[in-house]
Amino acid sequence: MFDPSRLRQWLAKYQNPEATYRDITNVVTHYQGLQPQQDSYTFMDGTTMELVNLNGTIPVTYKCSSYNIPICIWLINTHPKNAPICYVKPTADMSIKVSMFVDQNGKIYLPYLHDWVPSSSDLIGLIQVMIVTFGDQPPVFAKPKSQSNLPYQPNSFNVAKPSFGVLPYSNPPYPVSGSYSGGYPPYAVSTGNTFPSFPPYPNSPFPPFPPGGNFGQPTLPAVSGGTIKDEHIRESLLTAIEEKLVRRMKEQYMQNQAELETLKKTQDELKQGKIKLDAMLSKLEKEQKDLDKNITLLKDKEQELNSAIEKVGNQESIDVDDAVTTTSPLYKQLLNAFAEEAAHEDAIYYMGEALRCRVIDLDVFLRQVRALSRKQFMLRALMQKCRQKAGLAV
Repeated sequence: MFDPSRLRQWLAKYQNPEATYRDITNVVTHYQGLQPQQDSYTFMDGTTMELVNLNGTIPVTYKCSSYNIPICIWLINTHPKNAPICYVKPTADMSIKVSMFVDQNGKIYLPYLHDWVPSSSDLIGLIQVMIVTFGDQPPVFAKPKSQSNLPYQPNSFNVAKPSFGVLPYSNPPYPVSGSYSGGYPPYAVSTGNTFPSFPPYPNSPFPPFPPGGNFGQPTLPAVSGGTIKDEHIRESLLTAIEEKLVRRMKEQYMQNQAELETLKKTQDELKQGKIKLDAMLSKLEKEQKDLDKNITLLKDKEQELNSAIEKVGNQESIDVDDAVTTTSPLYKQLLNAFAEEAAHEDAIYYMGEALRCRVIDLDVFLRQVRALSRKQFMLRALMQKCRQKAGLAV
């Protein structure tokens, strides 16, 4: 049974115990066939480490029947920063079906593990990918009855131990063949000369896959008398076609996944663009409101100005002399002297223009300018005395 306190004790030495605990708890809640355990994990260099693993079965649907596939998921002490290490663990009456997703040791290779992203990848997503993948290409097959009583010798679950802080999942996304120098591993060869038909066993922990697991090549079953009939050839061809269709579907699935990632990136860019457009629209709306406010204010001022103009136009003419008044005789004398002095200044200017245009001769100009200048001097002296008397600045 699941013991939360014991699990926290096991995860005490992990770098991210809380995140790992939540991930494991989520798996145990959704898939009760898996239970957390602690065991020693042996790496290729012989080093062992106490790691937590999820051991048990996951439900897989194969040809409309549900089966339980036994797996073991080892969690590195840097989880969820690095991807876990996964294995298929068949029972004594089952054998591992080697494929591009499972090697002869039972180790599982999936793009989800190879492209593990700490911020978005989790154990639930990994198990769901396993269910889909194993539903298309089962990882185990039934042994012939002659071999089912032999004890199963589990392969050692060994991988190279990385340095701490380095990505432990350093293997390629798929197992390699031969000396593991590249390529896919060869498919398992049929272990017998018969190809019996297995009925579905929903209560069995494993699907009744044909012995040998040779789903990649058509295998002709042997019959009594050594004669191969048409139905035998038809059965073999149907098996080969089925496997080819599964591969095509898998390729199409991977292509759709790549297109989906591209669409997600495009969606993110569109969302960012929408945010910018919303900000620009908000700014434009604010400016539009300010502009409408200013237009209303200008219209009010224009109406006020038109009213003032209409009012002034309806009034009677005003005498300038009556409009300009002083408060005392002294100020009136100063105003009159200033106006007369300005008039003399203008007269002298126009006398100079008349001389330039030869309207008057030089003698008349000099005589008139002398008289005007004398009068102008007296007026200026009078203005200075009035300002002194009134206490104004001279």
